[in-house]
Amino acid sequence: MPRPKLTDRELDVMSILWREGSGTVAEVRAQLDDSLAYTSVLWVLQTLEEKGYVRHEQEGRAYRYVPRIGPEAAGGRALSNILDKVFHGSAELLLAQLVSERNLDPAELRRMRELLNRRLGKRGKP
Repeated sequence: MPRPKLTDRELDVMSILWREGSGTVAEVRAQLDDSLAYTSVLWVLQTLEEKGYVRHEQEGRAYRYVPRIGPEAAGGRALSNILDKVFHGSAELLLAQLVSERNLDPAELRRMRELLNRRLGKRGKP
């Protein structure tokens, strides 16, 4: 069964945990862009634990929260959501938006082309 979707705030917290590897409520709170109450950050972490995205370990008097899934798993689900809701299932429109709106360097574009070529079963440039 798929995990429930992540809210924007939950993604903010997960991003910190993925980057740092783990964190206490105070550590996560200190890295958020906006200031939230300690209890608000605790509530987000507890919600993430209920959803199965994190687990906690006792560390002295505090809990240390550790991600149970990687960013790739959450990113794939979020991207599928965007693909379906914004681009009506069209990966071509999503790719066109990504390439036209971002200032991608030529090396990154070449790597993207290579990924597409591999997906098509081809090697090298078209």
